[in-house]
Amino acid sequence: MNITIASVGKVKEKYLKLGIAEFEKRLRPYAKVSIVEVADEKAPEQLSPVEMERVKEKEAERLLAKIGATEHVIALDLGGQMMTSEQLAERLDSLATYGKSKVTFVIGGSLGLHERMLQRADESLSFSKMTFPHQLMKLILLEQVYRAFRINHNEPYHK
Repeated sequence: MNITIASVGKVKEKYLKLGIAEFEKRLRPYAKVSIVEVADEKAPEQLSPVEMERVKEKEAERLLAKIGATEHVIALDLGGQMMTSEQLAERLDSLATYGKSKVTFVIGGSLGLHERMLQRADESLSFSKMTFPHQLMKLILLEQVYRAFRINHNEPYHK
């Protein structure tokens, strides 16, 4: 399976980079993992609703340019479906079984994902009703994808 994590913004903190690298390494026996980062749109701290939409739209354009037509896209969004680790494992297994071997998870910037990006997504996933920094979310997502593969291979880790 080919897993791509497409996200807005670069990871800057060393501890996050180390964690991401660790889970990329752990995932190698199970899947080919690619990390795609697009630039976040520079914006002042205080934005009007119209300016917020413009920022999200520009970030969405950058993300959409990196996603192929045949990729199964899962957008990380507060309004998405919540799953247990076991349900995510089942979902990834089901996608692989039905020929969806290219799965792209999309993580938006600090303002979230634009509607165009959500419309392109085949499904949306929420990790919590809480908001997480988008850089940290990349690490959390990789850990959960790794956990899903371990579950699907009946290997210890997921307890």
